Amino acid sequence: MKRFYLLLMLLLTPVAHNADAGQKVERIVSLGPINTENVYLLGAEDRLVGNTVYCVRPEAAKQIAKVGSVLQASLEKIINLDPDLILTTGLSQSAQLRQLKQLGYNVAHFDQPRSFEESCNHLIELGRLIGREEKARSIVSQLKERVRAITNAVGSYPPPRVAIQIGAEPLYLVGEDSFLNDFITLGGGINILEGKESGRVSYELVVQEDPEVIIIAIMGSETGVAAQEMKTWQKIEPISAVQDNRIHIINPDIACSPSPATFVSTLEIISHYLHPKAQLEVSP
Repeated sequence: MKRFYLLLMLLLTPVAHNADAGQKVERIVSLGPINTENVYLLGAEDRLVGNTVYCVRPEAAKQIAKVGSVLQASLEKIINLDPDLILTTGLSQSAQLRQLKQLGYNVAHFDQPRSFEESCNHLIELGRLIGREEKARSIVSQLKERVRAITNAVGSYPPPRVAIQIGAEPLYLVGEDSFLNDFITLGGGINILEGKESGRVSYELVVQEDPEVIIIAIMGSETGVAAQEMKTWQKIEPISAVQDNRIHIINPDIACSPSPATFVSTLEIISHYLHPKAQLEVSP
């Protein structure tokens, strides 16, 4: 349950960032998983000297010195690593951020992106700050080309009604205010909460909206929570997704906190779930 509320905080936090791009960056501390992934994506992992216990992608990120969690980082450990750039998130403590800035540290603040486009902009901004803007723009261009290929492949098919579940007990679905909605719209589907915000809903409402595809992306997949939710859905026979066996579980750690690259990889998978007959290339 704690991880679920952490996820909700990530998904519903607004966006802002600031830092000095004129300073040469050689030692980076990242206080969030997306920031860490983006550092690796830009090929600057040799500059990463610290991150959090939640920074587990790519695998090599697990070996970097830990300064605490996303919610509770150690100021002392950060200072001891002597960073010239600190990448913070919307979950970083505001008082701690003020302290770091008062101490003269260069802080770049990146909150949870609201869309794939915003996620790409964050990567470009990070590239600008560490002298890898050209590479960032090249990566974004390639990723957007993959997205265009997906939208072209699914464009001729009728859009299915889709529900993305990110919480259980109570049931919590993705609305138009979440970047996860991009998985549906770019993947060629229609969100059953179209025009509504993410939030708690009743199973009766889901039956009424009758999704043709249900995607489960809730924390606890590794402990069987997602599998249990699938069994719960399978008992609700009036839903088309149940009748047609179109309920799918995806990795919540990746789907709910993606870099631009992992967003596109996840989009390829979800697009296949939405349009199994479309000619889609799914990257390994």
